[in-house]
Amino acid sequence: MSQILRYCAQGAYISDTGIDPTEVSNLGDKLEQLRDEVCLTDVQMLSGQLTIPKSKEPLDAGFFLLPERLLSDYEADRQSSELARILAKTTQLLAQAEREVALGSGGSHMGARALMDACCQPYFNELSRGQRGSRPRIYFEGNNVDNDASQGLLHLLGADRHVTSTSIDDSWGLVVISKSGGTLETAAAFRQFLAALEVSCGKDHGKLRDRLIPVTGDSGKLYDFATELGCDQIFPVPDGVGGRFSILSAVGLVPAALMGINIMKLLEGARVMNEHFRTAKASENIVLQYTAVNHLMEVKRGANVRLMSVWSKALESAGMWYDQLLAESLGKQQMGAMPLTTVNTRDLHSRHQQHQEGRRDKMVNNVIVENYRYDPLPIGGRATDPDCLNDIANKTLPDIMAAAIAGTNQALRDDGRPTANLYLPRVDEYFMGQFFQMLMLATVVEGRLLGLNPYGQPGVEAYKKNMNRNLGR
Repeated sequence: MSQILRYCAQGAYISDTGIDPTEVSNLGDKLEQLRDEVCLTDVQMLSGQLTIPKSKEPLDAGFFLLPERLLSDYEADRQSSELARILAKTTQLLAQAEREVALGSGGSHMGARALMDACCQPYFNELSRGQRGSRPRIYFEGNNVDNDASQGLLHLLGADRHVTSTSIDDSWGLVVISKSGGTLETAAAFRQFLAALEVSCGKDHGKLRDRLIPVTGDSGKLYDFATELGCDQIFPVPDGVGGRFSILSAVGLVPAALMGINIMKLLEGARVMNEHFRTAKASENIVLQYTAVNHLMEVKRGANVRLMSVWSKALESAGMWYDQLLAESLGKQQMGAMPLTTVNTRDLHSRHQQHQEGRRDKMVNNVIVENYRYDPLPIGGRATDPDCLNDIANKTLPDIMAAAIAGTNQALRDDGRPTANLYLPRVDEYFMGQFFQMLMLATVVEGRLLGLNPYGQPGVEAYKKNMNRNLGR
């Protein structure tokens, strides 16, 4: 099995509607210059060795070296390093809570959800406590202002009964994630769920502090709130790491550790991708090849809709995480592709008609899983054959998936629709660490190709300002 992701753009090399391999090769020198800028210049600027020019402010490039730093700090100090404290705190909660609610919006929510869906058993919350390895059931809120969704979750937690929890089975905890604490969706949810948690803890402030984990910046509204509550552990969103680039910080690692995800393997995968990005020449560099193909399709062929076609339900939330990353990083100055995640074969029956025969404005990036977590499930035979499947009774679901992928790609190619394939050897922590780091790096490089600052403030800030004004604030 390959130990690194693979990217094949053969399906994008189509005359008239696609690109030519020489065009990708011709970008090589420029891409390597931008790679060195990310690996060397940006790092020196962020550390204070070089002055940050105005065109690069803000420079939220801290995500790049974060996996190496967290791992090296842990290797040096297994007691008080950030990873050691995350593991200690989340392990402590295993004996205290049957459920955990993670509050956060945008990057403070989507990364954790992507990790859960990719790395946990598909029906994690439905498993018994023993089957979950004593890990709590996980729920997400604070990413919307949906009254019924919030009330429904509070009812599930027993908040409507207004009684103190008496056993682990009716006890729950809270993780609140916000760098500033100023995002209204998360701030409002925190007040509501904190009030319910206070009742569940019987107004015991020591018990409340044990069951509450804040993840925030070293200053701001949430930091002040957590300090007022006397929280013994406040995990950092590091300076120089923007929300949409924060999945491999405490923002994603704290919820992941609660779920039993191997966060060391996750960071090791990201570290491997960093080393590949630093050292591989452009023609063999998966980050640079992905960037070149998608950039050329947009600027040459007008493919300004970028489809991430994931061939596993486990990757749907990862695709939505990438939707936010790409849209907020590159959707500026009337530029940047519009991202769209589809899940196949599911969405072949709802969206594929438009993708194959609609406007020629799409670049399809298939994300293909090569090895499955479970043994292949055969169709199975029957004594009678009313559904006419006995001829493929020995075929498995992976066999059908492989046929669907090949058939779909061939249909798209026959119609002049460019595709490329990103191969994940397996959906686990190690390869997902590579996946997330690869796409963050590719987004930064593409932003530089477009002459944009990929770290700049997203347009959602205007929405926040207008919402507050409409609330009379």
